[in-house]
Amino acid sequence: MEKIKKISKVTDNPYVNLYNLDVVNRKGNDGRYYLASRTKKAEELELCTKRQKVNGVIIYSLYGEKRDRVVLIRQYRYAIDNYIYEFPAGLVEEGEDFHETAVRELREETGLILHPVKADPMYERPYYTTIGMTDECCGTVYGYADGEISQDMLEDSEDIEVVLADKEEVRRILREERVAIVCSYMLMHFLHDEESFAFLQKKR
Repeated sequence: MEKIKKISKVTDNPYVNLYNLDVVNRKGNDGRYYLASRTKKAEELELCTKRQKVNGVIIYSLYGEKRDRVVLIRQYRYAIDNYIYEFPAGLVEEGEDFHETAVRELREETGLILHPVKADPMYERPYYTTIGMTDECCGTVYGYADGEISQDMLEDSEDIEVVLADKEEVRRILREERVAIVCSYMLMHFLHDEESFAFLQKKR
């Protein structure tokens, strides 16, 4: 049976940290695993608490009178030294519900006002982003956006272009551009659902 023997925190950064795990694999051999986490203390890691924590939120919103455009951001990311298409997103602040985070983050990143729609918790609940390397969990908030695009609230570290993409542009983006994987799956829904958020309304 696999077992974690020791956890060592390697870094002390504000937004993400690296932990080394001394482990025993399923054949009883000693090994080492590396984990990145939003958690600031080893004892607060999910592997210790066994409690899932919502670290961030992803915002899937539609724009326009016909609700025929999806709100995307084209953002520079150091990890690839390039721009990538994503949904607006952000980290949940202490004491903040992730639905509140969604409204705040959309405003900060795009200048737009989010009007969340009610969705079954199955669609909103936190899911893991890249479990092979991190315990990060993000919830998803769906809604309609209005207002005017603005970059007035962007942080200096954020290089973001707001994109209001119709179906033709979404097809081009999926064919030609770098796209975050969660965003790509939702854009496939956007292309094929005749009614806004139709997949949220289907009975289980």
